[in-house]
Amino acid sequence: MGQVDSIDLLTRREIEARLLVPLLEALGQEFDRERVLEVARRTIIRIARDQGAQLAQDLGGNSLSHFNLLLDAWKKGGALEVEILEQSAERLDFNVTRCLYAEMYRALGVPELGSLLSCNRDHALIAGFNPSVEFTRTQTIMENAPICDFRFRVRKEESL
Repeated sequence: MGQVDSIDLLTRREIEARLLVPLLEALGQEFDRERVLEVARRTIIRIARDQGAQLAQDLGGNSLSHFNLLLDAWKKGGALEVEILEQSAERLDFNVTRCLYAEMYRALGVPELGSLLSCNRDHALIAGFNPSVEFTRTQTIMENAPICDFRFRVRKEESL
């Protein structure tokens, strides 16, 4: 475990944003902004998928019970307030009712990049963690919704 692993996730995302936002803005001025953001999006997705696979390995399994252990890291320091709706071997449903990640991106003046730099990771992370788990989310606080609705389901034709 490196020193970066000892930093809570919210602080890590702020450090990343303080570096990436000016870089993305400069590249967007020099080149096609939409193309720069698309390359950043694809890169972040690839990194998140790899991180998901590494997390499953580190946790010694890729069940939804294992995945649920990650919530503590995401919530560290009050970064997320979460309401668990259902938790079983086949389902994990929760709502995020407060998101300091969204508040941090707004405070940095880049709310439009919060989805790219943070929310964008979620689908790829679970795909890397366990491709048998389907993840849906219809709204995020980052995009001004009242909650983020996280829904994880083990696909019926596949089992953990």
